[in-house]
Amino acid sequence: MIRTITVGSCVSVQGTFEAQLDNGKIQVRVGERLYVGNPVNRKTD
Repeated sequence: MIRTITVGSCVSVQGTFEAQLDNGKIQVRVGERLYVGNPVNRKTD
């Protein structure tokens, strides 16, 4: 599943979901790199 996270105040990263962390952040993979950040809320209709 593709997820989007924010890293810092203005950087967003979109990648494959890897893990949900205890502090509420999630981990996504982009190629060989792992990024950790706050999930972006999904838009609801």
